[in-house]
Amino acid sequence: MARSEITGKRRLRGNNVSHSNIKTIRWQNVNVQKRRLWVPELGRFVSARLTTRDLRTVDKIGLLAYAKRFGARIN
Repeated sequence: MARSEITGKRRLRGNNVSHSNIKTIRWQNVNVQKRRLWVPELGRFVSARLTTRDLRTVDKIGLLAYAKRFGARIN
């Protein structure tokens, strides 16, 4: 399942609504990417599955600070 390792965001359930107002279930998946990220505090690369929105925030504040917000551990 597409899921962010830090925030835990995953797919959302929604409805396709036809012209005749018939509702059928559809899924909205999050855009999860597997990336190797350099962590200067640890002096090494860390692999993580993150959403693209997570990656934008990691670029701004750093991986350890972002993980601390959500109580996630970086191995």
